[in-house]
Amino acid sequence: MEEMPRSALPPSVESVERALRALGSEAEIVMLEFRGRTAQEAADAVGCELARIAKSLIFVGAQSGRPVLALVSGSRRADLEALAATFGESVRQANADEVRTITGYAIGGVPPVGYPQDVESFIDESLLEFETVWAAAGHPHSVFEIESRELVRVTGAMAGPYGI
Repeated sequence: MEEMPRSALPPSVESVERALRALGSEAEIVMLEFRGRTAQEAADAVGCELARIAKSLIFVGAQSGRPVLALVSGSRRADLEALAATFGESVRQANADEVRTITGYAIGGVPPVGYPQDVESFIDESLLEFETVWAAAGHPHSVFEIESRELVRVTGAMAGPYGI
């Protein structure tokens, strides 16, 4: 893992850092030598188990179009039935254009914070088994480590069985 000088951070990463600070988090963003576009690539790059990667998956309500963030372990898939039951309607995965519109970030670097609009958030309880987890930081070469309970706080996520 290699940390890039602060002055060299891409604008999207600076945006995530500002969002984290505004939320009172001291999580430090790390620039990776190798890309972390997938959960497995991120786990390999930081040297952690796949389950400690917090994927930020964006869905939309099938009827309302309301955005939904599901934070799911890198070793699991989102449980759409569980999400729908809590969210109040069925959900579908957002396409790349919708993800960028909802979050302001491209797929492969979507962070759990820093969106231009409010997004209802859910976190799979399996991530809470770890003291810390890793999340994307706005760019395929950036991640940050954060206490799992702190991730719940900064995202306002409701914990539940949202991964299978």
